[in-house]
Amino acid sequence: MLSKKLTKNINLATAVAIEDIDNNAKNINTISRENDKAKNNYMMANSPSVEYSNLDKSKDKKNELDGGFKKKIKSIRNYRKILTKIATFITFGTLFFIVAYILINGVPHLTPQLFEKKYTTSNVSMLPSIITTLYIVVLGLLISVPIGVFTAIFMVEYLDPQNIFINIIRLATDTLSAIPSIVYGLFGMLFFVYYLDLKNSIVSGVLTVSIMVLPVIIRSSEEALLNVRNDYRWGSLALGAGRLRTVFRIVLPAALPGIISGIVLSTGRIIGESAALIYTLGTSTKLPTSLSDSGRTLSVHMYMLSGEGKFIDQAFATAVVILLMVLILNAISGFIGRKIAGKNYMK
Repeated sequence: MLSKKLTKNINLATAVAIEDIDNNAKNINTISRENDKAKNNYMMANSPSVEYSNLDKSKDKKNELDGGFKKKIKSIRNYRKILTKIATFITFGTLFFIVAYILINGVPHLTPQLFEKKYTTSNVSMLPSIITTLYIVVLGLLISVPIGVFTAIFMVEYLDPQNIFINIIRLATDTLSAIPSIVYGLFGMLFFVYYLDLKNSIVSGVLTVSIMVLPVIIRSSEEALLNVRNDYRWGSLALGAGRLRTVFRIVLPAALPGIISGIVLSTGRIIGESAALIYTLGTSTKLPTSLSDSGRTLSVHMYMLSGEGKFIDQAFATAVVILLMVLILNAISGFIGRKIAGKNYMK
C-alpha cells in the first residue's frame, strides 16, 4: 500500500517538473523571439539605407527652403528691374518730350532774320546774344577752371585729409552750390557794378558767373582726384618722380574725365543762366566791342522776348539755338579732354 502511494507521488512530482520545464522553455523561446525582433528593428533603424533616406529627406527640406529663398530673391530682382525700367522710361520720356516740344515749336521759326548782325525790333536778331554768350562762357571758364582745379589739387594732394581747412572748404563749396543764382546776381550788382564801379558789362557778368560755377568745379575735380588709385602715385614716386610731376603727369590725366564732367556742367549752367546776368551783364541788344560794354546772353534774350509777349515763336527758336550750343560746347570739351589725356599718356 505504501509503495503504491509513493509511486503515485513520484509520478506527480515528475509530471509537475516536466510541466515547469516546458513552461520555462516556452518563456525562453518567446524572449529569444522578442530579442530577435528588437535586434532586427535596431538593425533596420541603423542600416545605411535608412541613414541615406533620412539624409535625402533633410536634403529635400533644405532644397525646398533654398528654392523658396531663391524665388523670393528672384522676385525682388524682377521688381527692381521693373522699377528701373519704369524710372528710365519716365526720365527719357520727359527729356524727349521737352526736347521734342522745343524743336517742334522752334525749328519752323528759325529764319535768316534771326541771325542778322544788328538787332532791331522787327528782326529780333539773336546773333549779338550768341557772340555775347560765347564771351561769357569762355572768359568765365578761363577764370573758374584753373582756380577750381588747383584748389582741388591742393586739397587732395598736399593737405592732410584730417585737416580742418579741407572741411571748411567743403562746407563753403556745398553752401555756395545751394545758393540761388539770383543771390549771385544781387551780389555781383552790389559789389562789381556799384562798389567797384564796373557798371553793367562783360567783366561784371564774367566775374559773377565765375564765382557761381566755382563750387561745382572744385567738388567735381576733388572727387575725380580722390578716385585715382594711390598705386599710380606710389609707383611714380618710387621711380623717382617728384610730387608736382606725379600730379601733372600721372594723377591729373587719370582724373581728367571727372574734371571735364564738372566743366561741362558749368558750361551748361553759364549758358542757361539769366537771373544773375540780368543784374550784372545787362540787357543791351548791341554787339559788345569791349569788356566794358553791356550785352545779353541767349538765355536773357529768350527771357526778354517771352516777357514781351509778341515774340513767343522767336523765343522758341532761341531755345533751339541754346540746345544746339550746349551740345556743341559739350562735344568740344569732351574732344579736347580726350586729346589732352591721350597726349599725357603717350608722354
